Amino acid sequence: MTEAGKLRALLRHDGMIVAPGAYDGITAKLVAQAGFSAVYMTGAGTSATFGYPDFGLLTMTEMVSNAARIVRAAELPVIADADTGYGNALNTVRTVREYEQCGVAGIHIEDQLSPKKCGHLDDKEIVPREDWLAKIRAAAYARRDPDFLIIARTDSRAVAGFEEAIARANAALQAGANMAFVEAAQTMEEVAAIPRRVAGPCLLNVVRKGKTPEIDLNEAERMGYKLAIVPGLLFKAAIGACETALAALKAHHRHPVLQPDLTVRDAFNRMGAEDWDAMRTRFRAEVPRRAAE
Repeated sequence: MTEAGKLRALLRHDGMIVAPGAYDGITAKLVAQAGFSAVYMTGAGTSATFGYPDFGLLTMTEMVSNAARIVRAAELPVIADADTGYGNALNTVRTVREYEQCGVAGIHIEDQLSPKKCGHLDDKEIVPREDWLAKIRAAAYARRDPDFLIIARTDSRAVAGFEEAIARANAALQAGANMAFVEAAQTMEEVAAIPRRVAGPCLLNVVRKGKTPEIDLNEAERMGYKLAIVPGLLFKAAIGACETALAALKAHHRHPVLQPDLTVRDAFNRMGAEDWDAMRTRFRAEVPRRAAE
């Protein structure tokens, strides 16, 4: 079964999938080791690995390359940020095929004007509804695996209001999307209304200190959401942990004690060192012993 098929099977079960955001191979493995069933490739975190803010500055090739690394590391279904599709409907066709070829299980495509910005920042701009729906139709056409998940993300709540966001989400589902992603709902009433008023599965973006009120994920599941992504969790945790460690090193002039305080071997084992060590001699032919003279 493909990773896309595994994701579809998970979505057919009752309840909601929680997919923490990974931005590299290390964080992808940690998500898998923590027992989650899916991984989200965060565009903001991916941009940060290049030293950029989430302003749509990376190319499709750079994003797909990172997605491929996360797929290899996680060995779980990966849902990836595909920004605006990186152009018009023709570009979207190539985008879908590139992501699908590297093993991603699904992507979301948004209706922001390129270059986009993080959905929880101000002063976003969106494209006309039909321009975005053309990309959604192109995405549905382009996939080779019918299980590959097309998620339609609309950022129109902040620009054109909640009613337009709901209308766009429903139109995208009619155009061939498999799931709707209404970005940055601004009240708990809006969060609850989305899965009631959208005629298909819905994604919730969990962003602490963003535009959307904080919510218990069990409550989101009861509201009817099928997928929750938590893009900034590990990205922001890494910033805090690194700043703390660097400050301690600078202040005390010795390696700080970390939490967890891993040995070198423990750290490498988190990345699969034991399995690779077992292969060091596995493929060597046994040398026959010389017969006793």
